[in-house]
Amino acid sequence: MSSSPKEIFNGVYQLNDNIATANLVYGQKVYNEQLIDLTDKQLRIWNPFRSKLAAAIIKGLEDLPIQPGSKVLYLGASTGTTASHVSDIVGEDGIVFCVEFAKRSMMDLIKVCQYRQNMIPLLADARLPNTYSLPIDKEANGNVDVIYQDVADDQQVRILVENAKMYLSDRGHALICIKARSINAIADPNVIFKSVIEELGPHFNILSQIDLSPYDKDHLFLLLNKK
Repeated sequence: MSSSPKEIFNGVYQLNDNIATANLVYGQKVYNEQLIDLTDKQLRIWNPFRSKLAAAIIKGLEDLPIQPGSKVLYLGASTGTTASHVSDIVGEDGIVFCVEFAKRSMMDLIKVCQYRQNMIPLLADARLPNTYSLPIDKEANGNVDVIYQDVADDQQVRILVENAKMYLSDRGHALICIKARSINAIADPNVIFKSVIEELGPHFNILSQIDLSPYDKDHLFLLLNKK
């Protein structure tokens, strides 16, 4: 493996055929990922079969709005695999609000958040954004810079739109993974994706569309910004 990684986005590195993030908590693993020690940092190999964001980057995502210092609302954080890499990227000056509905997943997520001070776990239903509040400094815009959504629900678009209305800053960005089979188990995924894009149109500019195969079948990854 290369000892001279190339930084392809702020906080995201390429090592030969792998991508990685700089470990915010030295020596700590989240999902048994490989750790690579360099002179000035430790990298965590980012598995695209375990993370749709990693898959999107490998498949050619041209812009990553998640930056050092970003405030991110993560909808569907599950056990914290991708969220932990987002935590690495935003760093000590950023924050990741991790919304998860499943109590079993939340138990594992809390363990990750215990040693990652920039991750805040919220046991809540992403379909009901008015039932949770984010502890954000009201003087610092009072909104997040980015929403990242990975929710298996037939109302994926509505969930993003409603959360963006409440929490996303003006012209803020959203990253969403559209799961065709969660919307309709039998319809043609391309028909579903077209319908989703049309539904998002009044609320977001579509900046990028990425088919996540072979990492995730019938999944479309979208980069958006709020109109």
